[in-house]
Amino acid sequence: MATNGHTIDDAINGLKKLLSEKHDLQVVAAEKIKQLTAELETTKSDGFNPVQRIRDGFDRFKKEKYETNPTLYGELAKGQSPKFLVFACSDSRVCPSHILDFQPGEAFVVRNIANMVPPYDTIKHSGAGAAIEYAVLHLKVENIVIIGHSCCGGIKGLMSIPDDGTTASDFIEQWVKIGLPAKSKVKADCGDLEYSDLCTQCEKEAVNVSLGNLLTYPFVREALVNKKLSLKGAHYDFVKGTFDLWNLDFGISPSLLS
Repeated sequence: MATNGHTIDDAINGLKKLLSEKHDLQVVAAEKIKQLTAELETTKSDGFNPVQRIRDGFDRFKKEKYETNPTLYGELAKGQSPKFLVFACSDSRVCPSHILDFQPGEAFVVRNIANMVPPYDTIKHSGAGAAIEYAVLHLKVENIVIIGHSCCGGIKGLMSIPDDGTTASDFIEQWVKIGLPAKSKVKADCGDLEYSDLCTQCEKEAVNVSLGNLLTYPFVREALVNKKLSLKGAHYDFVKGTFDLWNLDFGISPSLLS
């Protein structure tokens, strides 16, 4: 990639040349890296030590789960056969394995902002497509579940996009625009609701939009027609402690999907 006529390789080579010519810079750079590393590993002023938290977390996992269930982890070492492909939000409050008590090997999970599933496109958003393809064609999952949730910041961002489509971020708004049909439907059907209630409705309707987008993937359609796959929508409300699960009737038939 070129920037102002220069490539990244040019920049790297220039830096190498500068360091070779200025030995003192090498010493300074090495000391600075050492200092930054030490700062990251020391306890912060609020008492939180991220490195220790990670180590403690793994220690608890190993002692309480890994070492107490050798049969499960022995089977997982041979491969995986999950029954579910789950799309969930990246929000730290809504880990699907925690909410639904999935055990290792039960669910192939994709997490992103606002638990969106983009339409089929081999170039744009191909990361999501790769996950769906792998789960359906190779892992042979039997269920795809898309889980929306309460107080979703991504949905609030979607609902806040101006009608002229202008954006204020590099990535977020372009991503959540996948859910624009949900926003339009909710505003048309429930325009008299308070903003917070509109967002709640959009959290659920965006799940339906993503379920519809799954049908744009040929291998998903084929698996549905052959009754090897089911699609489900869900909404987790962590304020009320509720979980809604639903099917969406697409009226699918082989003739419509051929």
